[in-house]
Amino acid sequence: MKKTRLAAAGVVLAITAAILVAAAVVAVFGAPRWLIGTAGQAPGARLAGKPAATTMGWPATVSDVAGGFADPFGVALDRQGNVYVADAGEHNRIARVGLDGQVTILAGGREGRSDGSGAAAAFHTPSGVAFDPAGNLIVADTGNNAIRKVTMQGVVTTLAGDGTAGFRDGAARQAQFNAPIGVALDKAGNVYVTDTYNDRIRRIGVDGLVSTVAGSGVPGALDGPAASAMFDTPTGIAIDAAGALYVADTRFGAIRRISADGMVETLVRSVPDVDDPLLRRPLALAVTGDGFVYVGDMSRGRILQVAPGGQLVGLTGIGIDIAIGDAKSVRFARPAGMAIDREGALYVSDALNGVLRKVAPRGVQSAARPVPASVVTASATPAAGAATTPAVFPWPLAPQNGKHEVVGIVGEARGSYDGENLHHFHNGLDVQGAMGAPVLSVSNEKVSNPLPNGGFGSVGEGIGFDGFSYIHLRVGRTLKNVSVDPARFAVTNDDKGKPERVRVKRGTRFAVGDTLGTVNSMFHVHLVRHMAGGEANPLALPFAGLSDRVVPHIDAITLRDANGVALSRKAGKPVLVARAGGPLAIVAEAYDQSDGNAARRKLGLYKAGYQILHADGTPLPGYEQPLVNIEFNRLPPDRESVQVAYAKESGITVYGSATTRFLYVLTNVVRDGAARTGSWNPASLAPGDYLVRVYAADFAGNVALAGRDLPITVE
Repeated sequence: MKKTRLAAAGVVLAITAAILVAAAVVAVFGAPRWLIGTAGQAPGARLAGKPAATTMGWPATVSDVAGGFADPFGVALDRQGNVYVADAGEHNRIARVGLDGQVTILAGGREGRSDGSGAAAAFHTPSGVAFDPAGNLIVADTGNNAIRKVTMQGVVTTLAGDGTAGFRDGAARQAQFNAPIGVALDKAGNVYVTDTYNDRIRRIGVDGLVSTVAGSGVPGALDGPAASAMFDTPTGIAIDAAGALYVADTRFGAIRRISADGMVETLVRSVPDVDDPLLRRPLALAVTGDGFVYVGDMSRGRILQVAPGGQLVGLTGIGIDIAIGDAKSVRFARPAGMAIDREGALYVSDALNGVLRKVAPRGVQSAARPVPASVVTASATPAAGAATTPAVFPWPLAPQNGKHEVVGIVGEARGSYDGENLHHFHNGLDVQGAMGAPVLSVSNEKVSNPLPNGGFGSVGEGIGFDGFSYIHLRVGRTLKNVSVDPARFAVTNDDKGKPERVRVKRGTRFAVGDTLGTVNSMFHVHLVRHMAGGEANPLALPFAGLSDRVVPHIDAITLRDANGVALSRKAGKPVLVARAGGPLAIVAEAYDQSDGNAARRKLGLYKAGYQILHADGTPLPGYEQPLVNIEFNRLPPDRESVQVAYAKESGITVYGSATTRFLYVLTNVVRDGAARTGSWNPASLAPGDYLVRVYAADFAGNVALAGRDLPITVE
C-alpha cells in the first residue's frame, strides 16, 4: 500500500552534542572496544587512554588492506585489531585479516545453511557482522533469512530465524526475517537487526525472544513513534554509547535515528530533485563514541561524515581525479561495511572491487598491517560474468545467439530528460528491441546490491548486477505489468491495485537466458558491463553476428578561440590562424556506424585525436603519431566530464537535439577515467601553410581517411 510520507522539514536530532559526549566518556570505561568507536579524531588525539572529541571533515588518506574477496560486506574489529569480513558472492564465508596482513577463513566457504565448525558450516550471502560482549561474531545471513553466531574457534550456530522469508516475532529459532542485512549489539548483548525487506528494525533479546523495535512494515519515510514509523529498505545499523540506533534507510536515502524512548527521527536525508546530492543511497554505517556517524554511500562510492546535529560532509569521493592516497578524490565501488579502530581509522569493504580499504586520519599512525602482495588487488575475483567469456557471447534479447542492431555505444553524449543535451556519457551498449520483448540475462549473476533496481515506471527503469546492468525495461514485469517470476520479482501494488514497485532481494540468483523484464518505450536495451576497477566496453565481447567494417565519417573540422567561436574560412581556402591570437581548440564533427545499422543511425567514435603536419603531409616534431586525447576505454566518474569531451552543439534527438551530432574537442583529454581541458597554441609555428589532421577511429580499429585534413595558414 502506498502510504509514504516524508518527515516534515527534515527532522534532526534534538539531543545536544554536549550530552552525547558526556555519555560517550562514561561508556568508554565500561564497554568493549568494538562497541565504542573513535573515528575522526585529530592527529595524536588520545589523552590518558580516552578518545578525543571527533572533528568534522578531517583530512584522510586511503589505502588497500586486503583483496581477493568475492563480495566483501560487513566489517568488524576485535580487541586486538584483527578485521573480520563477511565475504559473500561465491565465497559465502567469514574471513579474518590479521595484524600480519594475512587473510584466513574462520568459517564457511559454500552456499547453503549448515551449522558446524569451520568449512563444515555454510552461509548464503552473509552481510552485516558485529561482535557480542563475549567476543562472538554475529552475522546477518541474508540469503538464509537468519542471524548466525560464530565463535572465534569457527563454530557456527543459528541464533534466530527459521530460514523462511517472512515476518514473525517470538522465540528466536521460530522467528522469521526477510533477508536481513545489518546487525548491531548493545552493551548487554541484545542484537538489533535491519530486517531489510520487511522494512523493520528487529531485536533479538538476551532472553531469546525476537521483537519489533521500529517500523510498521509498510515501506515509507515516516518519523515518529517507533510502531508507526516507516522505513524503506533499511540496511546498515549502528548503536551509540547512549543506546540510540542509527539506520541507513537506503531507498529513502536517509540516516534515521531511533532514540532509547522509541522515537524515530531523520538525522539527514538526500536532497530531493538534486542531480548529484552528497548523500543518496547510504549503506554502511559506523558511529563514534561522541555521536558522529560515518556513512558509506553506494550511489557515488563516497565516505561521508554526519555530525550529531545533522551536518553532512564528504571525506572521500568528492573530487574528480582518482588516485589512491588522495582521499578527497577516491571513489569506492559500493562501500558496504565499515568499522572504526582505536586510532580513528575506518576499515571499509569496497564490495565491487573485492577489497578491504582503510580511511585514516592524515598524520595518525595506526597499527602496522603489512599487505601481502598476493591480496593487494581485486583481480583474484573478477566480477560475475567476466571470469570466463564464451566463444560466442549471448545478446540480451532473443535470439541470444542471433544478430541484433547496435544503436548506441560507450562514450556518446547523452542529455537529460528535461532538455539538457550534454548531461552525461553513455556508458554501455544499446541493442534495438521491440517494446514488450523479453530482456534476457547475458551472464550467471548473484544479486549483491540490496537495492539492485530502480526508476519504476520511468523510461530509465533498470536493474544492475555485479557483471552487467540492464536499463530501459520493465524490471520483472510483462508489457501488462504482471510479474514474470514472483519468487524473484516481488511486485507490490498501491491502494488502487496498480503496481508501484518491484523488489529483488540481495542473494537472488539469475542464469544466462533468464527473463529480467521487458523492453519499455525506449525500444532498446542499454547493457552496461562491469569489471573490477570500473565499467568496461561491451563491444569487446564476442556477440553473435556482431561485425564492424564501416569506416568513421568526418563531417567538419573547426578551430575555435577561447570564447568558443569558430575561426572563419572561405570556401576552398585555408583557415587563417594568427600566431598571436592565443590558444585554440580543435573540434571535429564525426560519427560512426556498424554493419547492419539503419542508414539514419549515427554512433560515436571510440578514439579521437589530431596531428599538426606540414603542407606536404609530413608531421611536425612531436606529431609523428596522432595525439589521441579522447579514448573511451574508461569513463570519468563525474558526469560533467561529457562537457569536456564534446562541444556544446553535440547531442542526440532523444534529449532535446534536433539531430544527432557528435563534436569532439580534440585538444581536451578524456581517457583512462580522467578528464581535463587543453588547447593548441599556434604561437610556436613559423608563418606558413600547414595541415591539421584529425584521427577518428572506432572500437573495431577502422580509421577515417576522407575529410580528415584542415588546411591552415599561420600568419
